[in-house]
Amino acid sequence: MKIAVDAMGGDNAPEAIVTGVMTAKNEFPEIEFQLYGKEDEIKKYVTDQNNITIIHTDEKVTSEDEPVRAIRRKKQASMVLAAQAVKKGEADACFSAGNTGALLAAGLFIVGRIKGIERPGLMSTLPIIGENRGFDMLDLGANAENKAEHLLKYGVLGSFYARNVRNVENPTVGLLNNGTEESKGSEVTKKAFELLSEESSVNFVGNIESRDILNGAADVVVTDGFTGNAVLKSIEGTALNITKLLKNSILDEGIKGKIGALLLKNALGGLKDEMDYAKYGGAVLFGLKSPVIKTHGATKPEAVAATIRQIHIMLDTDVVGKLTKQFEEEDTQN
Repeated sequence: MKIAVDAMGGDNAPEAIVTGVMTAKNEFPEIEFQLYGKEDEIKKYVTDQNNITIIHTDEKVTSEDEPVRAIRRKKQASMVLAAQAVKKGEADACFSAGNTGALLAAGLFIVGRIKGIERPGLMSTLPIIGENRGFDMLDLGANAENKAEHLLKYGVLGSFYARNVRNVENPTVGLLNNGTEESKGSEVTKKAFELLSEESSVNFVGNIESRDILNGAADVVVTDGFTGNAVLKSIEGTALNITKLLKNSILDEGIKGKIGALLLKNALGGLKDEMDYAKYGGAVLFGLKSPVIKTHGATKPEAVAATIRQIHIMLDTDVVGKLTKQFEEEDTQN
């Protein structure tokens, strides 16, 4: 397995990226890592050269860059070179913690879509509260607008990923809406409800509301990119603010609060771990010819290692190859 890594992408690059790679390398000695970026900076954090190749470049895509323009003009950027390696067959997958829009553009314009998938979706695995498992949600922002047909494909894509990567047998699919009734929603969601209900390869359970998604309402949650991105950021913000509220409440209680905090240390640590979706890996731009994974801009080494673990499963199960074959067969039949 060969993974192309944009070592310069993200707020804490290259330290967090390379340190995470070093951790994962010990777990997966069969993976060869290609690190793209400034060689002298990357080398500071490389503790073992085995299965590590550094491809030097001074150019990188910044968070301020306009995505499509950056991909077209910055031909030697670390992110672009990593995507090119996948396209040329020199790497099996790539990931970055850099500019999300630019990585989406690189995936679409360089790696390319699977035939039959018009709009690949950005998908993450998020935690289900009280259970040691998660659910997959897409689209989380790859597309600002979607048609009902796109939402149908997201149901198919999410189900395929849940079965093949997360080993969920017959995963349930829910359509995110402003009510559970069939008549609820926009014209797009009403049409998507109809299409998903008629799709035999999807175990569709109907409309679900955003308040229920963290309670295990479905194994796969389907929505348009604008809504999905807004819901994801709402979940992130709520989790951060609850943690801040708990901390402030404890500190305001003085010595009694500090004693209580010590007694609750393990429980509070467990709550933090349960809400940490980074442990499931990064966001997959699913529907491309090869795995392209996006990690959070402020990612830490542990999250990088988790993302590599996720990519290893995707490559080991050949989920993209199987998906490509399925859509090619459907295209031939049609």
